[in-house]
Amino acid sequence: MRAEFAYEEAQKYLRQRNQLALVAGVLAVTTLFGVGAAATRDRELVLVPVTSERLALSSAGPDAHYLELVTRDTALMLLNRSPQGLDYWMAAILGIADPAAHGRLKAELVKIVDEQRGSDISQAFVIRKMEVDPAGLTSTVTGTLKTFVGAQVIASNDRSFRFRWTKRGLALALSGFEQLQDPNQKD
Repeated sequence: MRAEFAYEEAQKYLRQRNQLALVAGVLAVTTLFGVGAAATRDRELVLVPVTSERLALSSAGPDAHYLELVTRDTALMLLNRSPQGLDYWMAAILGIADPAAHGRLKAELVKIVDEQRGSDISQAFVIRKMEVDPAGLTSTVTGTLKTFVGAQVIASNDRSFRFRWTKRGLALALSGFEQLQDPNQKD
């Protein structure tokens, strides 16, 4: 009798184990499909419209129009400055900086702030042309850079600047900028 009872109890536990193994197997397969779908599916972020067009940024990378808008705003923020707003100016640029380039960019910006603080020198930039390379995550802005002392214009020169970007998830971050040498200008 005890052998029969033990056999029935063992069979009951085996059925429970087999059912749990089946449920665990189904859950494992479902999890694998879910992870695979999430990893291979393009992500897309719909941006709040600030222009007349609808903008979206996908995990495949930024399109040329979006990179142009980001470059335009960054160039105007970076190249238009006055001594009264230097702290905000530097914080705003560092706010869009790539964390990997944050220290290098901050060192460059601190040099500019130290040179300009306490002076009456301001600058304004008017964009004339822009070229973007979404595949290389670079953009070049060309325009007129005017330098003022007080209200007096002391310099007005054509300049080109290159911006380098990195993609962090669905966001673009500024990884560097530089003034390009004009091939027509002599050293």
